[in-house]
Amino acid sequence: MRGFKVLVINPGSTSTKVACYLGATVEAEESLSHSAQVLTEYAEILDQFTLRLDAVMSFVENYEVAAGLDAVVGRGGLLRPTQGGTYAVNEAMVADLRLGLQGQHASNLGGLLAKAIAEPLGLPAFIVDPVAVDEFEPVARLSGHPLLERRSLSHALSMKAVARRAASELDIPYAASRFIVAHLGGGISVGPMVGGRIIDVNNANEMGPFSPERTGGLPAGDLTALCFSGKYSAKEVKRQLHGQGGMVAYLGTSDAREAYRRADAGDARAELVMQAMAYQIAKEIGAMATVLQGRVDAVVLTGGLAHSDRMGNTVAGYVGFIAPMMVYRGEDEMLALAEGACRVLAGEEKLSEY
Repeated sequence: MRGFKVLVINPGSTSTKVACYLGATVEAEESLSHSAQVLTEYAEILDQFTLRLDAVMSFVENYEVAAGLDAVVGRGGLLRPTQGGTYAVNEAMVADLRLGLQGQHASNLGGLLAKAIAEPLGLPAFIVDPVAVDEFEPVARLSGHPLLERRSLSHALSMKAVARRAASELDIPYAASRFIVAHLGGGISVGPMVGGRIIDVNNANEMGPFSPERTGGLPAGDLTALCFSGKYSAKEVKRQLHGQGGMVAYLGTSDAREAYRRADAGDARAELVMQAMAYQIAKEIGAMATVLQGRVDAVVLTGGLAHSDRMGNTVAGYVGFIAPMMVYRGEDEMLALAEGACRVLAGEEKLSEY
């Protein structure tokens, strides 16, 4: 990465991560916490805009990072389906982020915050590889019923960043690479990637393996019966699927370290749940290997769960026959955002228009 100075903004559910990068070097960074109690006062995520903007501007002033900035880049949100890449934050994007075209999520604030800070400074505002990246082949869209088309919503930013690193490490052209990339975090995305394109992926909110906080795919008939049982409201069911599902539902914790501690202390339930999560991740990787017709350069793991050697080793035990496994611990989304902005600033990648 060349020495461009970039302000990076990554809004999360209860915090906004912000950092100033000079090339690949962090000059200043902070995770700006937002009280959960304060956030409950806002009816919609969009209503938090001013609160978060004020917090980011305090960071900019405290660390005096505005001088010499080349660009501001924010996390991309639930926009309309789009190809991967680095995008200018234009008025059409602003309108869709405000609307929450594919849902409300804190990441929708990333582009809005980037533009609000960049515009007065006369700087470009970008997003990189938003959640809504859609590079599906037509055959991947069919679900089994025309009323329910499969949607591409994934951890595209993280997945594309580690695919680039894996290609570089293997000394193969990124444009010719064939990877299965699994982002293992609070949600899990597993996708086959050809030349950097995510040609299929499980929707991490609704499909695929269960994760620390999400149920993944469920038996459709039983889920339908649950929804119409009269015991739960639609909001309660959604919460059980996303936020209170997966490991949390089984063990009451989303912390894999705590779950493994319990397993080591003789908790058979914890041992079974962690084995089952690894098993389902491995099954999804195996399914995606068929999409690549078995021609796979590497299976790549990333995300918070990739910190666990135990999880990685269990998954490897199932899928090691497919291809070598490469592990990039943690999400590293901030660096990925900075890298995307720098590629455009350096002329190595064409800026995309939304």
